[in-house]
Amino acid sequence: MKQKFRLALIVGALLGAGLSTQGVAAPAKKDAHVAGKTAHHSTHKTAHKSASKAAPKLAAKSAKKHHKIAHAPVVKHMSVAAVHKPMRKVAFSDMDPDRLALYSASALVIDQVTGQSLLDKNSHEVVPIASISKLMTAMVVLDAKLDLNEVISIGDEDVDGLKGTRSRLPVGTTMTRETAMLLALMSSENRAAHTLGRHYPGGLSAFVAAMNRKAQSLGMNSSRFEEPTGLSSNNVSTARDLARMVTAAARYPEIRSFSTTAEATLELNGRVHRFGTTNPLVRSDNWEIGLSKTGYISEAGRCLVMQARVADKPVVIVLLDSAGKMTRVGDANRIKRWMESAGLAADRKPA
Repeated sequence: MKQKFRLALIVGALLGAGLSTQGVAAPAKKDAHVAGKTAHHSTHKTAHKSASKAAPKLAAKSAKKHHKIAHAPVVKHMSVAAVHKPMRKVAFSDMDPDRLALYSASALVIDQVTGQSLLDKNSHEVVPIASISKLMTAMVVLDAKLDLNEVISIGDEDVDGLKGTRSRLPVGTTMTRETAMLLALMSSENRAAHTLGRHYPGGLSAFVAAMNRKAQSLGMNSSRFEEPTGLSSNNVSTARDLARMVTAAARYPEIRSFSTTAEATLELNGRVHRFGTTNPLVRSDNWEIGLSKTGYISEAGRCLVMQARVADKPVVIVLLDSAGKMTRVGDANRIKRWMESAGLAADRKPA
């Protein structure tokens, strides 16, 4: 009996110890769970609080930046580095001149660095070229190394009997050969151009022969000149031939300077006269023009040739037979905007 009672006491003690251990472990586990939950809640609350504080500052900073951009002054000439956008490369189909809605019957743009045709519209069509002829007139005079300071005069032979055009140079007006060339290139003065040819060694016929020889030497195989002014519709060429002529003329410093002079005040026959350019783009700050010449007779329409820098590239632009007085200027501006946006990246055959 005593043994049974002792055994019962031992079993009870053991059972009590087990229950005691389990009771201690459970709260410890619970406390650990509560501590972890508290720590997670505290961290999340702190992060949320920090984010809440940072959000208004970031929003304010973003709003301030946007405000600065929205109200930044417009920069007239923005560098490529400032725009962090790669130039858009265009495919051949994007270079289709019809997309430009050009109003010139013939048009050609040549990249002078690569020799590539960036735009070509009827460039092989033979057409009258009007006063674009005067670029050839100037080259022939300079090639002959005639004295530019020699005084020459306007004669009856220099009066336009073909078209009846007027002139600010009356018969008897005297000027240096240099002044005559300036007026021929800047103001497209027909009498000035004609007297340059008439005062050539051998006379006018020798001068015209020299014009045609020069054209052949430049590879202008579809071109023909009959007189030095361009008043005759028999002065003909193609846009592609004229691109060659413009490239050659641009090598003469005098032609570059005179053809891009905006205006000049000259004393002729004791009177002061002011002459201006026939190309309004020469006066524009948006253009960087190295050579310019306009032309017009009814058979040729409005014509314009230029050597210029567009989209950081030297190019030759030829526009022939434009419909409307300002259409050639409009076409030139359209071509400029188009080339700048296109990035001049089309692949074309060499000229």
